[in-house]
Amino acid sequence: MRLFSQKALQIVTSVVLLGYPLAVYFGLNYLPAGTIAMVLCSLLILRLIVQKQQVKSMILPVAVGIGLTAASAIAKRHDWLLYYPVVINLSMLALFAYSLKIGPSMVERLARLKEPELPDEATPYLKKVTLIWCGLFVFNGSVALYTACYTSLETWTLYNGLIAYLLIGSLLGGEWLYRTIWLKKS
Repeated sequence: MRLFSQKALQIVTSVVLLGYPLAVYFGLNYLPAGTIAMVLCSLLILRLIVQKQQVKSMILPVAVGIGLTAASAIAKRHDWLLYYPVVINLSMLALFAYSLKIGPSMVERLARLKEPELPDEATPYLKKVTLIWCGLFVFNGSVALYTACYTSLETWTLYNGLIAYLLIGSLLGGEWLYRTIWLKKS
């Protein structure tokens, strides 16, 4: 039963954190000041507790998120909530770039989860895909920072809550399609 409740908690916190931009938008527009910051801070603390054993590399961005949301509530600075997507993109960039340095690349690690016996010829391709992901994280992080600093909450929400996910989904889907159709023909 405990495993089920931990898994359920992990799913709930994952869904809410994916919807972070929408939660910020609705919280800042419809809830009393500081409420959404405390709710998000609580969810990030739960996320940290739940994921502590699973994805150690994501502990730092979650901890920074806890700091941002807690500081936002304490200082009554809602704009600090807008920087969490920047933190996530920087964290993912660091993770993927570091994997290029130490090997195997992050995309190769992920590919080996599904196909443990990858041919040696796949390694250079998977490194290039990891590099493309790094470029996407640089772009997404830069736009997230720009929208946090210079645009309206609506624009920030549109980019960070929809467009960024569409870009990520397009890269995931496009690479998968390329790999399954065109590379299999070779």
